[in-house]
Order: sequence, then structure tokens, then C-alpha cells
Amino acid sequence: FDFPADSLWDVLSDREFMASFGVIPEQAMAIFLNNTYEVYWSASPREAVEKIGGNYRLLWGETNRRKAAALGLTPSEVTVLSTIVDEETNSEGEKPIIGRLYINRLKKGMRLQADPTVKFAVNDFTLRRITAKHLKVESPYNTYLNFGLPPGPIRTPDETTIRAILNSDPNDYLYMCAKDDFSGRHNFSTSYSEHMQNALRYRHALDRNDIH
Repeated sequence: FDFPADSLWDVLSDREFMASFGVIPEQAMAIFLNNTYEVYWSASPREAVEKIGGNYRLLWGETNRRKAAALGLTPSEVTVLSTIVDEETNSEGEKPIIGRLYINRLKKGMRLQADPTVKFAVNDFTLRRITAKHLKVESPYNTYLNFGLPPGPIRTPDETTIRAILNSDPNDYLYMCAKDDFSGRHNFSTSYSEHMQNALRYRHALDRNDIH
């Protein structure tokens, strides 16, 4: 583009303009859905964002707004949640399950305690093991310390994940832990005691593989 980065930041910080997409400046990344866009290099920052944000407006038509409301969430909240889910798993089959799990925690007033938000808070997505020092990092994005969703997305959102959450089936899960086979998949549980057993197996697997 033929405009400086600061001018784009000014547009994304424009509260009134962001409100036209149904987001606040802290959630501006939500409108940058993973997709391919054709925008002229000579476009102004506002024109570029308007073009990109058009897909976000299309996604959040009346039908999907009703689905979000049925989950007790706003479109921007579903979008923020979807970015956490995308960082939790690459398994398309797990995404609706994880989405519902976090919604269950929100409804019960539990902290999300989502590891990807901690990685975002410390600005290191390469972490393979979250330790006690990471969990104590002061940040509004650290969902181990703060209740509710983080202020904004932790990555660019994916429309398929948003739709997976909107069309997900209810479940009773409150806990999840990566499987000790490092498949990238998870064990889900409804009770804390069962979750602790899963977590212990995973910690032992990390130790055996000298992952710190």
C-alpha cells in the first residue's frame, strides 16, 4: 500500500469507524478474516479496511447474529473465542467441542484458563510448556488471571472456526488437556478429578521427552 503504517493504525483506532463493524478498537483484528482480498495499492487506509471488513459484515448477517445470541455471545465475542480455539487445536472435529467447552466455563463464571492466551500475553507462541511463571504474567489477555474473554483476538480469525462454534452441539465439558501422545488432540472431561489425571499423564510425557 502507498500509506504509512501509522495511518492504518489511526483508522483501526477510530472508535466510530470500528463501531460500523460492530467491534471496538481493541477487537479490530476480528474483521481481518483469513481470506484473499483484492485491494488497489493506491487505496486509502479506510478504503482498505472497508474492503477487508466487508467479509466480516457478510459473515455476521441476521442468521449468524441470532446463533451467537443463542450462545449468549455477541458476534465480536464469538470471533475472539474462535481465535483461541484455532490456537488450541488443528483438528476440525475438536473445534466445536472446544468452543462449547469455553462457553460452558463462561456461563459458570469460571476463568477460561486457555494456554494460547498466555502465549499471546508473553508474546511467544513457540512455548511448548506453560509454567507457573507464565501463568502469573500481568496482562488483560492472561485468562488464568482474568475472568471472561480477552479484550481482543489473539490472531486473525478463521470463518470456518466461527461457523463451527455457531453450529456446535451442546456438551457438558469443562476441562481439556492435550493428549500424552502429542497428537495435538485433547482429552475432555466434566470433572476436575478426571482432568487432573489427564494433566498428570501429560506432564509425565513432557518430562519423559525433556520438554521444558
